[in-house]
Amino acid sequence: MTTPRHSPSLARQLIAPVVGLLLAGVIASVAASSWLAARRSLADAAAARQRLADALATARFPLSQPILDTLARLTGSEFVVWNPADRATGPATLSAAALARTDLAAVAAAGGGTGVVDGVTHHIGIVKLTGVRPETVLVLTPVPGLARTLADALWPEAAIAAAMLAVLVPLGLATARRLAARIGAVERHVARIAAGEFGQTLGPEAAATDEIGRLAAGVDQMSRTLAGLRDSLVAGERQRLLGQLAAGFAHELRNAVTGAKLAIGLHRRRCPGAAGRDRPDDSLDVAARQLDVLEEEVRGLLALGRPDESPPVRVEIADLFGEVRDLTAPRCDHAGVRLECGPAAAAVVGRREALRAALVNLALNGIDAAGRDGTVRLSAVEHDGRVDLVVEDTGPGPPERIRDTIHEPFVTGKPEGIGLGLAVATAVAGAHGGSLAWHRVGGLTRFSLSLPAGTAS
Repeated sequence: MTTPRHSPSLARQLIAPVVGLLLAGVIASVAASSWLAARRSLADAAAARQRLADALATARFPLSQPILDTLARLTGSEFVVWNPADRATGPATLSAAALARTDLAAVAAAGGGTGVVDGVTHHIGIVKLTGVRPETVLVLTPVPGLARTLADALWPEAAIAAAMLAVLVPLGLATARRLAARIGAVERHVARIAAGEFGQTLGPEAAATDEIGRLAAGVDQMSRTLAGLRDSLVAGERQRLLGQLAAGFAHELRNAVTGAKLAIGLHRRRCPGAAGRDRPDDSLDVAARQLDVLEEEVRGLLALGRPDESPPVRVEIADLFGEVRDLTAPRCDHAGVRLECGPAAAAVVGRREALRAALVNLALNGIDAAGRDGTVRLSAVEHDGRVDLVVEDTGPGPPERIRDTIHEPFVTGKPEGIGLGLAVATAVAGAHGGSLAWHRVGGLTRFSLSLPAGTAS
């Protein structure tokens, strides 16, 4: 298998074009400006020489030595009055030694071009005066002076270009690194999601409104969606396994409960007055009620194991509370807990046995939580087309460590508990199109089974 080649990092891929484009742009700008400045400088120098030639040609004064010296100081050029006929020189700004070393005839022959005079390259101009005295003047402009003129014209462009590079290159590098860092954060986040770490978010990065921010927000949403799908899948599989387990337990328990109730009934028929009139004994009644409670819990397990296919009927809440009170009375007497039932004139449409099993589980949890001398209260509250079946107890509430997962199967705060009571109540609420919630109110723990008032799903 061929090992994939590693490409350069995104930062390098961004930085190289940015810096390259900046350098190319600045160099092109400097080159264009330099070319234009050079042309302007050459044109200005030629125009200056032409103006000087025009001024000399039309001069109305003789070109004496003082005048030539003044012109030399003003223009930086050298002047020689030259007579082509006899090749004689008149006033000149060149020194006598320079004149002696210079072949002026050859210099005059190069008029309009360049030539070397006294070891220095000069631009040679020939001006014929038409003023007071017809004369010919050689105008020698040093070429190094033109080069300096060009340099003076070019250095501002070079300085501006250097300043632009000093500002733009670090700015471009910083921008490229920042973009690369943001995209790298999204890349690492996607890698974590690919590794199965769902539900995490990028936080501030996803709050940005640019393209990378919207990409990060989309990845965060994908992460949350995958987390929800994973939780749903895990919960569904757990519910399926729980249903299978609960159905098996319920089948065995139902057989045992049925056998025990038959045995109690048979004993009552065989021993009808065994206790005697002076020694009333209700132990068999207590045992029968305990078996009824156990049978309710079996019904709850069956609600987890398979859906109840019995048709929904109208259930009066007051009657339902009475049945729950009768079933849990022996447990209340044994635990020293007072069970109260508030007024309940409401009714719902649902499956009576399932609702009773859910309330019995909530009441038994409340009895265990309230403890001796505690109180458990059943009440019903109607609002917005719904009925809340409320079970309150004076206990301390669930332990802090399980408060967020208390509805899940096998989560319990009791050492001997198995954590199925609230799972049963939650399943019954869901089957009726309702929900189960809990919270602490004024020192009481309140569980609310919220159901539609008129129908059941």
